[in-house]
Amino acid sequence: MKVTLQNEAGLTKVVKVGFSWTTFFFGFFPALFRGDLKWAAIMFIIEAILGSFTLGIGAWISGVVFSFVYNKIYIKELIEKGYKPADEAAKAQLEQKQILSPTA
Repeated sequence: MKVTLQNEAGLTKVVKVGFSWTTFFFGFFPALFRGDLKWAAIMFIIEAILGSFTLGIGAWISGVVFSFVYNKIYIKELIEKGYKPADEAAKAQLEQKQILSPTA
């Protein structure tokens, strides 16, 4: 499912909520292409460190873990930057997934 977030200037972003298949298949590259350099670097460093000690298996495992949490992290950072749900349906979905609190 996707939700639309909008900032004060009217710029909108459509973001996916839930499991990140792109992160699952492509690792840190989706974060890099979204301009989320901080999390791209964090994912790359963790995958490089774990992969070097475990002959690549650790990098695969961390990739699976990030696939479950990356979209939620990305949405929370957009909200911190001033983005808000564009409509009530988006707000309800974010509240259901516990990304937004019901009072926000």
